Amino acid sequence: MNIIYHYPPELLNLLVDTIPILNRSKKDIIVFFRGAGVSESILRDMANAVQFNRESINKYEIVRNVLSRLNELGEVTLRERREVLKRVIEFESFEACWDSDRLKAKGLVHEVRQIVNVKDSFTRMKQEKEKVELKNREEYLKRIEESQKLARAKELFKDEISTLFFMKDPHKRGKLFEDVLNRLFNSFGILVKESFTLTGDSKEGIVEQIDGVIELDGDYYLVEMKWWGQAVGPDEIGKHLVRIFTRGQARGLFISVSGFTDPVITTCKQALDKVVIVLCDLQEIISMFEDKGDLKKFLKEKIQAAIIDRNPYHR
Repeated sequence: MNIIYHYPPELLNLLVDTIPILNRSKKDIIVFFRGAGVSESILRDMANAVQFNRESINKYEIVRNVLSRLNELGEVTLRERREVLKRVIEFESFEACWDSDRLKAKGLVHEVRQIVNVKDSFTRMKQEKEKVELKNREEYLKRIEESQKLARAKELFKDEISTLFFMKDPHKRGKLFEDVLNRLFNSFGILVKESFTLTGDSKEGIVEQIDGVIELDGDYYLVEMKWWGQAVGPDEIGKHLVRIFTRGQARGLFISVSGFTDPVITTCKQALDKVVIVLCDLQEIISMFEDKGDLKKFLKEKIQAAIIDRNPYHR
């Protein structure tokens, strides 16, 4: 229960004992509540009794009636309840109390402060717990949504790849293959720069074409994608290695539908002395998805094998 939204019984009773001692007279109590913003509709009958029939009501009855009415009105009088409590907790002018009540007033105000502090501590702990639970729930829903998104991306990838197997135009199929893979990388949060060409400085036209660039853990990989009817040979891998060598810190990823010849694997092993190059089959990616794998983790394992085990074609 919120200690301000509704005064709990122990606090209400303590306030009933405290407020009359902080105020010397019945009129002072009415002024105290008016100062806290309590409306005349709540105070009117008691203010009239104090003015015209003082003996019909005492200070404690006034306080209990006002606080009970404030409690019953709930949210409507939330501001007034806050102000009443604030005025008691911050009360410092104990010289205004009767001499005989001064020590008792200090003790009662201290008790009110303690209750509020304890209650506020529990409220804060509850609020923090609810905040953590809300955050965890939001993160859980986000993970579920991300998982569903990736599942859809995997299914779309497999459907689109299946369609490519029936295409007759090899050039069109190759371009669509690049597009499908780049969108797949993007779905897994892998930064992608799609295929682009470079022209010469002396107007010699296109001198270099790159299928794409991806970024993983701060490293950039020039990506080559081939949909051929035969395994990729040394000529193609040599061209890709040249692209990588001429870019300093860049690394390489070569994805093939039909695998790689033994000379290609040997060439790439030798190239690992100077550059990181990773070879990948399309079938590896499809099999990885069927095992509910993660593309980022899959690529990182292959990169690790290339760097540590000197195996550019880890499967």
